[in-house]
Amino acid sequence: MTYLIQVKDLKQSFVGEVGLTVLESSLLAGVAMASSCRNGTCRTCICKLDSGSIDYQIDWPGLSQEEKDQGWFLPCVAVPMSDLVLSFP
Repeated sequence: MTYLIQVKDLKQSFVGEVGLTVLESSLLAGVAMASSCRNGTCRTCICKLDSGSIDYQIDWPGLSQEEKDQGWFLPCVAVPMSDLVLSFP
């Protein structure tokens, strides 16, 4: 199963594969997203989830509950659970 991931700021989209993080899918598709640690601690890849749903591969992905409530997420440790629309800070 795959999901369509749209990046508003880049005016690009790519396919998100089940089991791959949003960041991994973007790199496979040649869509450049900022990243560094790739384990949810550095926050370099932080994005805003404008629509859709994600699930995390780790219990605590380096975001406060307030940030999560505001729609921020870390693509390096998030897998898509639906089509997504995201934007950069």
